[in-house]
Amino acid sequence: MPRSLLKPLFVTVLSLLLPVTANAVTTQLKSEPVHKSTLLEISESLRLGHYNRIQLNDDLSSIILDQYLKDLDPSRSYFYRSDIDEFEPHRLNFDDNIKSGELQIAYLIFNRFQQRLEERLNHSIELLESEAEFNFSVEETLNTDREEAAWITSKGEMDDLWKRRIKSALLNLKLADKEADKARELLIKRYKNQLKRAKQVNSEDVFQTFTNAYTKQYDPHTQYFSPRKSENFKINMSLSLEGIGAVLKTENEFTQIVRLVPAGPAEKTGQLKATDRIVGVGQGEDGDIEDVVGWRLDDVVQLIRGPKGTTVRLEIKSSDREDTPSKIVQIVRNKVKLEEQSAQKRILEVDHLGQTFRLGVIEIPAFYIDFAALQRGDKDYKSTSRDVEKLVNELNQENIDGLIVDLRNNGGGSLREANETVGLFIKHGPTVQVKDSSGRVEVLRDRNSKVAYSGPVAVLVNRLSASASEIFAGAIQDYSRGIVIGGQTFGKGTVQTLLPLNHGQLKLTHAKFYRISGGSTQNKGVLPDINFPTLYDPKIIGESALEQALSWDTVRSAPHGTYPSLKPFVSQIDKRYQKRSLTDPDFIYMREQVEHLNEVREESSIIPLQEAALKRERDEAEQWQIDAENRRRALKQLPKIEKLSDLEDELEKDAQGRPINPEGQAMLEESGRILLDAIFLQLQYSSAKAENKQ
Repeated sequence: MPRSLLKPLFVTVLSLLLPVTANAVTTQLKSEPVHKSTLLEISESLRLGHYNRIQLNDDLSSIILDQYLKDLDPSRSYFYRSDIDEFEPHRLNFDDNIKSGELQIAYLIFNRFQQRLEERLNHSIELLESEAEFNFSVEETLNTDREEAAWITSKGEMDDLWKRRIKSALLNLKLADKEADKARELLIKRYKNQLKRAKQVNSEDVFQTFTNAYTKQYDPHTQYFSPRKSENFKINMSLSLEGIGAVLKTENEFTQIVRLVPAGPAEKTGQLKATDRIVGVGQGEDGDIEDVVGWRLDDVVQLIRGPKGTTVRLEIKSSDREDTPSKIVQIVRNKVKLEEQSAQKRILEVDHLGQTFRLGVIEIPAFYIDFAALQRGDKDYKSTSRDVEKLVNELNQENIDGLIVDLRNNGGGSLREANETVGLFIKHGPTVQVKDSSGRVEVLRDRNSKVAYSGPVAVLVNRLSASASEIFAGAIQDYSRGIVIGGQTFGKGTVQTLLPLNHGQLKLTHAKFYRISGGSTQNKGVLPDINFPTLYDPKIIGESALEQALSWDTVRSAPHGTYPSLKPFVSQIDKRYQKRSLTDPDFIYMREQVEHLNEVREESSIIPLQEAALKRERDEAEQWQIDAENRRRALKQLPKIEKLSDLEDELEKDAQGRPINPEGQAMLEESGRILLDAIFLQLQYSSAKAENKQ
């Protein structure tokens, strides 16, 4: 029998072996003619323009299938083993299909997923509407981490998994003081909403889902946007500047916070962080919370957006551990003001070695430039480098003993401004190297010999310092111009461009950043000279946590001078810092938090379905936090707290209205002491060297 006839026969036989259900998908989605030409255009753009030169072959075809299945069913809770076996003969065909613009198999897989999704949602609705009993007193658990689980082989096994998922959802609602009937109603509404949205999926959605399973094999930042999604992408980015000040994405069934805009309404609450999940949205101070689990991102965005000055309430679940209860965060919508996002200065007084020193602090939330004003020829256009130069001049007038540049949570921005801002601290020379997809390396330089600040410098970074921030911190480190303190940075060292297509657009990675010392900022980021404790899990946050992230590598270093190096003193500086941190209440607290979070992350995927056990876990988790806080307070000679909410009223706010985090302030003050240690050790060395010459 010809091979071409074997595959359809194999598919037919396997289809007969699939679990039988009464709820089949009524609409079979098919690709449209425009999708073929668009896929061919995307494939050619990737081949010619992407930084990562990948061969579209059988090996990549196999990976694309696995990625597509993972994108559709990350928790392996819909497809059966028999479905996967049916798709297997096509494993090595996707490369040929893409080269010819053929999408039949991609749509076949998606249609099967839609069938399984609708089966599960209908089954869940029927189970809840039948008033089936759920016994919360028996010892049962739910494993929420099913990414590597075996595919389910029978309907009975699938029903059992979903009964546990429903039971877990009901138990969470029960512990949130929802009455049993109300909890059932809410879940039924959730599943009906998901079913309604599943039926609204169209051919365009399928095309984008499959295409992105393909594009993300090049790197995680390369992405296709259909015409509708292109518009939604703009809406989501504008939401970051108008609304609550947050960038969102879809992660499995949840809407997840990617980052908070500095000085935005969401950040000012002090209650939200990157990776938090939005599970509900309510309008006004007392409107009902609308459950948004399983919603499309653009629909969630529409709920969150609203007129300036109005209130939105978000129901938030932390991603740190699955069994934590949700919380409600109230936000007043507002437009993020550019002046609030601008660099800010202040004086930090630090007691050290029996003296009080005045250190300047410049916080740079982003590397920004008003391109419109620049293009108009406005001489007073706003930019990071111009603002920082002005602030440095003001601080110089106040006779500061040193300067801390705070880049924590700075997600990057203008490459030009990162280059110009480095130039404020060095006489002249290279600042960063950019390598394009053809292998050509361009060296960006500071050509202005003017130096705004020549005194001692420390740069404070954390895991959310990315892109342009890493260029600045890396250059300061490579020139030995200052000491870098904090946590390993994000590792975003690639450059993207938006390519218009005949149908939608393609965000394409076309270049990579390299430090002047030759090492890339990609994946590895910038490693501080002095490390602080960090609550950010590198397995969850950072470039290295992203699948198919481009690797770290090197190019030839760019010739550059250096300032008197701190390297001989780093070991001594670190020892002094470590000794101080052993008795510092905030650093003791931070280390306890890091150790505790590492422990619970290992166990957090197994959720008890027994009410007493889950309540005990939650009570123990909250009590641990209260006890840890009271241990810190005892060392600070502060009164004990009875509950965590007691802390909210105590937090002071900064000039932008953001709560001042005690740990963040402790890191800033310790950075000052570290900088002063560096100054004294260098002075001692210079003095000893001068005496020896005499």
